[in-house]
Amino acid sequence: IHTLEEELQTTLIARSKNGNTLTPDGAEYLPYIKQVALATQNLRKKQSEVTGLENAVIRIGTYASISRTRLPEWMHSFKQQHPGVRFEIQQGDYSMNHDWIEEGVTDFGFVCAEAVGNSSLQQIPLWKDEMRAVLPLHHPLARMKTVPLEKLVCEPFILLGEGKHSLPMEYFEQHNYHPQISYRIDDDYTIMSMVGQNLGVAVLYSPVLQNCPTDLAIRPITPAISRTVTIAYRDAAILPVAARQFIDYILSTV
Repeated sequence: IHTLEEELQTTLIARSKNGNTLTPDGAEYLPYIKQVALATQNLRKKQSEVTGLENAVIRIGTYASISRTRLPEWMHSFKQQHPGVRFEIQQGDYSMNHDWIEEGVTDFGFVCAEAVGNSSLQQIPLWKDEMRAVLPLHHPLARMKTVPLEKLVCEPFILLGEGKHSLPMEYFEQHNYHPQISYRIDDDYTIMSMVGQNLGVAVLYSPVLQNCPTDLAIRPITPAISRTVTIAYRDAAILPVAARQFIDYILSTV
């Protein structure tokens, strides 16, 4: 109080043997001092919430193979450490995730480095996903240990939809291959079901094939088709504390 009186250049409390009472100036300042004290308490409370990740919201952009495999496990483990955290998940293709980050719709997201090209976003590489040939179990190509791309393009082909950028199509074009595309499907599991019904062959990323149906044959392909999975964000300096800590947690697990 003495420091406050010096700052305000007045006496706020009249001190005597009989006790302390407000001076006229003290009575005038009291409502404002209460507001400052309350605001200080709220600020400290919010600081505690942010530090402890209480009521924090982490907004993530992702695509199917991440959200179906690793992301739920990461979320579950992180929430065990920080039960007050909430997640908002947006699922789209590579370009959509990139745009959501740039527009501030999400705090960070998972993108494919090969698809986004020379992006202004900051990216942290996580791992490489290789694609595998997905064949009916008794298909002639299933007898091969490794399937050449030139063999696959001669079969009715089911193309995985990846938005504006299709890594398989880029590989086909680079090698001057012209696949017989019978279907374009956005969902991996639909493609597996269709291959199981002998409607064609496909190439899918290895993470989604870990629990594939038993009526399919999964084979490596040559030349290999792969993507670099990255975490992307606009600027580390403006990442919310909760998002930053979740990214650090993810990096500690890969």
